[in-house]
Parts: sequence; C-alpha cells; structure tokens
Amino acid sequence: MEIENVEPVPGKEIHHEDGGDLSRYHVEKHEVRELPYNTKSICPECLLVDDEVHVIDATLYEEDGKVMYKKKCDKHGKFLDIYWGDADMFRTAQQWWYKTVGLDNPRTETVDGCPNDCGQCPEHKSHTALALLDVTNRCNLRCPICFAHAAESGTVYEPEPEEVLEMMRNLRSNLPVPAPALQFAGGEPTVSKHLPQYIRWAKELGFKHVQIASNAIRIGKSKQYTQELLDAGLSTIYMQFDGVTPEPYIEARGTNLLPLKEQAIQNCREVGLDSLVLVPTVVRGVNHDQLGSIIEYAVENYDVIRCVNFQPVSITGRIDYDARTDMRITIPDCIHLIEEQTNGTIPATEWYPVPAMMPVGRALGMMKGTPQLELSAHFACGMSTFLYINDDGSYEPITNLIDVDKFIQLLEDIANLYADEKMAASKRAKAKLAAGIRHIKRKGIMKDLLSAFLRRGDYSSLSKFMERVIMIGMMHFQDPYNFDLERVQHCDINYSVPDGRIIPFCTMNTIHRSRVEKKFSMPIEDWRGRHKPDKVEEESISKPYKGD
Repeated sequence: MEIENVEPVPGKEIHHEDGGDLSRYHVEKHEVRELPYNTKSICPECLLVDDEVHVIDATLYEEDGKVMYKKKCDKHGKFLDIYWGDADMFRTAQQWWYKTVGLDNPRTETVDGCPNDCGQCPEHKSHTALALLDVTNRCNLRCPICFAHAAESGTVYEPEPEEVLEMMRNLRSNLPVPAPALQFAGGEPTVSKHLPQYIRWAKELGFKHVQIASNAIRIGKSKQYTQELLDAGLSTIYMQFDGVTPEPYIEARGTNLLPLKEQAIQNCREVGLDSLVLVPTVVRGVNHDQLGSIIEYAVENYDVIRCVNFQPVSITGRIDYDARTDMRITIPDCIHLIEEQTNGTIPATEWYPVPAMMPVGRALGMMKGTPQLELSAHFACGMSTFLYINDDGSYEPITNLIDVDKFIQLLEDIANLYADEKMAASKRAKAKLAAGIRHIKRKGIMKDLLSAFLRRGDYSSLSKFMERVIMIGMMHFQDPYNFDLERVQHCDINYSVPDGRIIPFCTMNTIHRSRVEKKFSMPIEDWRGRHKPDKVEEESISKPYKGD
C-alpha cells in the first residue's frame, strides 16, 4: 500500500538545551560494586507454569572464579545458574559502565513495578539505541531454539501497515534522542509483502539505519528481491549464521542452510549491499567449537560483512539445572573460546562492555549540539572488540592501533567541556582531539579517523577507515532463569508494539511477547480471509523451508 506524505519525525532538530540544563550531560560512571551483591529477578516456575510474574530477590556471588546467580521463590524453591563465566572479567567490565540521560518521555506510569510496567516506564534508565519492530510472527523456518514461535499457536500476529507506520512514528518521538536505528524482525520479516514499503517509510521518517533480522532464505533464493530491499533503503541484513559446516544448521534449524547463506552473501555482494552482520546463536555442544572459524569466514568476506554478533543461547522453556548447565554458555566463555580458536590473535583482554562506547556518542553529540545515540546498556549485557584487516588479509585487534582506554577518556573530557559550559569549549575540544594523536600507535592508519572528528565530528566521515574494520560483538539475552531486573532497566534495545508501548528486549521475549501477540493476533483462517496471502506468505504457515 502507498501512504503519501510521510513526514520526518521529529519535525525539527532537537538541541541539548531543549531538555533542560546542560549539566545533565556531564559524563559519569556507575558505582563499581563488589561481589556478592543483591538484585531482583523473577521466579521461572511461576512464569513458565502459571504465567505469573513473581518478582523475587536474587544474589550475584563469586564461586570458582565464576559469577553465580541464586534466587528463591517461596512456592517453587531455590534456583541456581551461572551469570558470567569469569568473575575477573566481570569486575573489569563493570569499570566501563557509564550513565546516560535516559528517556524524557516514558510511555507508561509506575504502577505495578518492573517488569510489569514496561512501556517504557519512568524507572527505565536508557534511551532506545536500536529499535525492533515485529512485522509478522510467520516464518519460513521452524527453529526449536527460537523465542519467536511463528504461527505455531494457530494465530497470526501481523500489525496492519498503518499500525506499523504509527509504531515507527512512536519510536522517532523519543526524547531527547529519537530512535536512530530500526530493525524489522519477526518471525521472518521477508515473508511480509509490505517489507520494502516499511523500509522506505522508515527512511522517510528519519531512521538513519534500517536493517532486517533474517534467516536470509529469500535473500539467498532471489538476487532480484535483494536488490528490491536495497533500492527501498535497507542498510544492513542481520543474518542468522550458526557455523561454517552443515552440522549446526541441521541440529539448530532442522536443515543444512549453509549453501543458501553463502548464496545470500554472494547476492548481497553482487547488488552492492555491503553491510552484513553474521548472527550465530551459540549453544554449547552445537557450535561452540566454531567461533574462531566464523570470525575467519567474516574476515575472508570483509568486503560485505561488517560485524559478527554472537548470541549465547537464551533458554526459553522449562529445563532443569543439569540440562541448563550442559547448554548454558556465557559471554566470557565465548570470549575465551575465541582467544583459543584464533590462537591468541583476539585476546580476551581486548574486549570492552557495550556501554564503554557511551562517551563516543556523548562527545559527538556535544560537538554537534544535538543529543546523539549513546550505547548505555548494562555492562553484563554485551561485550565487543574491533578487528582491523591488514593489506595482506591478516587481522588484529584495533587496540594494537590505538590506546582505546585513553581515547575513551579523551572523549569523556571533551564531552564535559561542553556539559560543564567551559569557556571556548569548541576550540578546546578541537585542541584536545589534535593532541589525542599521541594515543594513536599507527599514525598513518588512523589519519582518517582523527581528521573526521576534527573536521565534521560525525560517524559518516569515518566510513573509509571502517571499511577495513569488522566488529565482533557478544550479546547474551536473558531467560527466566538468569533474569536480572537491573539489566532490564538499562536495556537500550527496545520493541515497539501496537498499543504504543516501547518494551525492553528481554522482557518482551521473556514475559510480554505472549501477551502482546494474544492481544493483537487473529486465527490463521481469519488472516487468510482478510489478507489473501501470496505464495511466499502462505508457505510461511503451511510449508516451511526444508532445503532444496
């Protein structure tokens, strides 16, 4: 369908002063806490058996060099799980946890408390960095490890195009930072006939970065369709990619998808879509031995692959402690495996928690005069590092090129020049950046990076340098067993839903998804009658892909 005159949201540029005193943009870290310490969680049995959200106390503590997690429900007893596989790395990561300004216009009120008030409520402490929008719960696969159960329930969740447009407008209405990036998800978004139109609308509304979370079946099967998505304005494909051999796909997805994945990558290369993110769901015993090989594959295809984002599996169903222990793999576990499997080329010491990058967004925003995206998730949610690809095809951590610790501190100092309203802040900021060349270990390689900050202070001007860089990320989404409400309150990956709420990722997929889909779904037959599905849409319900 076509809707004319999709105007950008917001209608005018937002400035720091619009939200109050500049001092609130002074860079500040969270207090570092020693183990053990207490937080809040939920009882997994109350949720999985009775569909009740029962908030209980939980304790993080150290045992045998790991961070463990224990909690007790009066009705269902004690629960134990591993929180982080390396207590020393946990302590180091916590030192890079920065505060952010959060969201000025929450959509719900504090009534029943976290996590029942998600929407976001006034207790939420981060703004949306990456927004997600499920365009359908239909899917052309039936993966047993997926938290989005497609049309298995006999109902279809699929917002109408007008609803999707309003959900996007809602995200762009966030203050002080309109959501800058949007990911269409599901289900499988490519089985929606409206996806190209949604991408166009997103760009017209002002989303700078538009991506899809996809199994890439349609991308691999049709170069024409890939071109259509690119022409619509698609920035990135966030592509399910579980390994470099058939076995992980057969076990996790039910069929060998590797040839189709490789064809999808080639189709993207041929049409010029050069921003792919490989997304392996890491399951101990399934593909934990392929992490290094996946990175090597990305490096070999760095002309189109920009990132590998590993996701340790989230355990969604009822499962006992021993079985969880067999499957469970945490962020530090994966990082240590990567060090081993790359023969030390990517050391475990060269990773930073996601919020360590917060001063980058804060400094760029202060230099430009407008609030910018700030990565401000909980320090235990994710870790990342960057690899630089040399002329001979070898790679190394970006920490070999630049003193990252000191550069982050430099950006923190620059941001505070503006936040504290120091005299001649702009001139002093440029002087600091120029002096910051001492933190660069290879002056020639980093010339583009420094000149970009000095001349324009924006992300786009870094593109030449970033063409030789691959990000390696690690994001561990929560499940009922390791659920930590503190992590939820700092979540900056949020879903937009039809009733106007904006819900943190882990509460959406652990608690609220079933409720949202029940409220807004319809029986399959009703959906068929209203939508008259084409072949691709119908097969997503009745004929999932099982290989060629």
